[in-house]
Amino acid sequence: MYEFYQLLTIAGVFLYWLIIAGISIRVVAKRRSIGVSLAWLMIIYIVPLGGAFAYLLFGELNLGKKRAVRAELMFKPYGEWFKKLYEYRQYRPHVASLYGQSISAICEKQVGIPALADNHLTLCSETYEILDNLIEDIDKASETILLEFYIWHPGGRADDVANALINSAARGVKVRLLLDAAGSRHFFKSHWPKLMKKSGIQVISALEVSPFRMFFRRLDLRLHRKIVVIDNQIGYTGSMNLVDPKYFNQDAGVGEWIDVMVRITGTSVPVLNSIHAWDWEVETNERFLPEQPKCLSHEDSEITDLVQVIPSGPGMREEVIHRVLLQSIYQASKSIVITTPYFVPSDNLHMALIIAAQRNVKVDIIVPDKNDSLMVEWASRAFFSELLEAGVNIHRFKGGLLHTKSVVIDSNHCLIGTVNWDMRSLWLNFEVTLAVDNLGFTKKLEQVQQEYLKNADKVCFEQWQKRSIASRGAERIFYLFSPLL
Repeated sequence: MYEFYQLLTIAGVFLYWLIIAGISIRVVAKRRSIGVSLAWLMIIYIVPLGGAFAYLLFGELNLGKKRAVRAELMFKPYGEWFKKLYEYRQYRPHVASLYGQSISAICEKQVGIPALADNHLTLCSETYEILDNLIEDIDKASETILLEFYIWHPGGRADDVANALINSAARGVKVRLLLDAAGSRHFFKSHWPKLMKKSGIQVISALEVSPFRMFFRRLDLRLHRKIVVIDNQIGYTGSMNLVDPKYFNQDAGVGEWIDVMVRITGTSVPVLNSIHAWDWEVETNERFLPEQPKCLSHEDSEITDLVQVIPSGPGMREEVIHRVLLQSIYQASKSIVITTPYFVPSDNLHMALIIAAQRNVKVDIIVPDKNDSLMVEWASRAFFSELLEAGVNIHRFKGGLLHTKSVVIDSNHCLIGTVNWDMRSLWLNFEVTLAVDNLGFTKKLEQVQQEYLKNADKVCFEQWQKRSIASRGAERIFYLFSPLL
């Protein structure tokens, strides 16, 4: 009997070694950043079986076989739709700034979407102004209303939006609502889905989370886009989820969420529509590719507001938004202002910011003073010392959880959308960003950023160096896991 148990022990140790060795080889064999690989190896060896199991669930970009096959088949018809945009007069790459031309070149090669002119952009920076404008546009809709959000949280003015959609559906307007299953879990537990479906609204839960699905698809892939398209003529996108901040996340101790949205009319609205159509088809296998933009003739309008729509996420070309951010930093000659709630940059972005400051570009990063994610908060602080030493200005916003995701380069052009400066947004989430090559709009966004700065405390490098040993230790621990946050 003793020999049997001894043999069983040896077999168990061998099996354990085989599992750890196999997972380790798989980690190393995947082509990705060294930081990500090292972080996973550390987890696997510190928490052996648990770490190996976690890697199988979350370690690889697994869309699921059905989704991956469906997305692959969709590239051709959607690619043909995007290709037609190059035939329009509104595709005018030569009138863009040098910055705009370089960003468009990246996007054309990576996702096949050109920058288009003849748009009108309105920046909305007050929550209730955004919701009021949205309700007004919904009330005027005559054909279709398409919505896509990470979070819909019932309560307050968010309920007024729901009622406006129900009223529109009663008028015969087709309404399609796509919400992330995890982010909008409170919505799906409420009475609203049943009420909406009863009124004729199509309500779809994206990327369902369940124990059964975890063996077939990575569970933490999230639909993080915020898109509204009305009658293929009016679009909204930006950082704001469909929530009333006075009713949302009140127990987190971070204050109300501060957001912006862009209301857009013109030739880029059907492009936003096509992104919604893509996500809807991946989830439902129903195709609703929109009509092409209704463009004015060359004589009837002048070139205005060049907009590059940039979708990113699993199943699309890798690293497009990461490359756009890097190119934006590289091209800056005077100033860079960044607002983001979650700042855990890649090594390349971190170094690009340091080099920008060292070549006398004024770099300002505005982050919330209090964050709703403890791990992100500590991991973020781990990047501060090198940035501050290089001359980067870091500001901690005091007026709530600053949720705006924006970058203004040289006070001349900007990026605005749903993308945070963390690994999740750069590689895992489905996101959308607008690259805007328009001085007037950029100046308005810059004014909003300056208002944030007035309500923020600048981090002093000398004071930062005096922080406690315990704080430094926590920063280093969470920094090790930053590639996975």
